Amino acid sequence: MQVYPIHWPEFYTATILDWKFLLHDDKYKDIIISSLQYLVKNNKIKLYAFVIMSNHIHLIWQILSGNNPYKIKHSFKKYTAHQMKFELKKTNQRYLKQFKVDKIDRAYQFWKRYALSIELFTEKVFLQKMKYIHNNPVKAGICKKPADYKYSSANFYDVGRDEFQLISPY
Repeated sequence: MQVYPIHWPEFYTATILDWKFLLHDDKYKDIIISSLQYLVKNNKIKLYAFVIMSNHIHLIWQILSGNNPYKIKHSFKKYTAHQMKFELKKTNQRYLKQFKVDKIDRAYQFWKRYALSIELFTEKVFLQKMKYIHNNPVKAGICKKPADYKYSSANFYDVGRDEFQLISPY
């Protein structure tokens, strides 16, 4: 009998509001990395692949048993948004104003409200999404080879180096 996971791996894409290039600066990418490290270390997720671009992120992650997928995704976006807000308050108040919104539940919004989340039921689709993630910086003209881009898991799959201590090998 085949045993199926409680939560399948997912291809997850979150985009900065209005496609602003907030994540262009590495300190904002590091906020994403820090949050993912917390989730991995505390057995909330397995992270199989990722890339952090200037205005969006792609992940292949799996919410681990005993964790609520909605809560994990919500807290990830909420935490990273708060950290970005705190950083902008310290360093770039003018840019922070571009994220000001007139909403009942928030004064600032950094992520688009709804992220894309697709469960990956087959190895073929999983590998297709992983290739797409790793080729994102190449397609954007940031680097020539996927493994050359620091904020990606491509280097792990190319040479086995996991600089951020995040990746569960597929």
